[in-house]
Amino acid sequence: MQRALIVIDVQNEYVDGKLPIGYPSLHVSIPNIMMAMDAATDAGVPIVVVQHVAPESSPIFAKGSQGGALHESIAGHPRALLVEKTEDSALDGTELAAWLASNNIDTLTLTGYMTQNCVEATARDATQRGLTAEVLSDATGTLDVSNTAGALSARALHESVLVVLQSGFAAVATTEAWLDAVRATAALPTSDIFASTEPARHLTAREKLERFGAAAREKGEEAESSVEATEIEAAGPGETLGTRLGF
Repeated sequence: MQRALIVIDVQNEYVDGKLPIGYPSLHVSIPNIMMAMDAATDAGVPIVVVQHVAPESSPIFAKGSQGGALHESIAGHPRALLVEKTEDSALDGTELAAWLASNNIDTLTLTGYMTQNCVEATARDATQRGLTAEVLSDATGTLDVSNTAGALSARALHESVLVVLQSGFAAVATTEAWLDAVRATAALPTSDIFASTEPARHLTAREKLERFGAAAREKGEEAESSVEATEIEAAGPGETLGTRLGF
């Protein structure tokens, strides 16, 4: 296993610009990013700094703007490579994939912003390319999001994306756990979709019925089925909750 630390979009836009990170606090994520960079340097793990660049007319990350500049906390730190990107994934349309291959690197440790956007996109892209992705939960972050589909707090968004990534796209860990793994030259624990969905396979018939009812109520619909949970629990061979409820 050969790691590289990928520092994604730690730019002023996310600190005092138009996309202020809300969770985890910048007082948490930035020191952890700096600590990871220092540890990587000490351990001989190459560091790649990624910088998002948008056209000069863009309201965020405009080329040459203060918001688009690297934050001072990481700008002067020694690095092996600086990558400018225009897409979400740091591997999309950049020299990063070729650089990783030429240096025999198969594991990407991702830090930076935003959790659900460039960090997640890079993790998923890396997995599709046969690479291993690691995401540091307290060295990444996001902000509140609201649109016509609904609203999510920064914390809810951050935590839900990390749970999804751990279900098969990346190994998610704290910075401290990653530092221990680097010292031991060990891999971080991973999971998969089957293991991650185990709790859902152990719901009782009553719990399943309650969930169907709750979903119906959230949509403002009446639960049309009069099937009692006790009847479902006593269903005969070949009968399922779905067939009893008419699905």
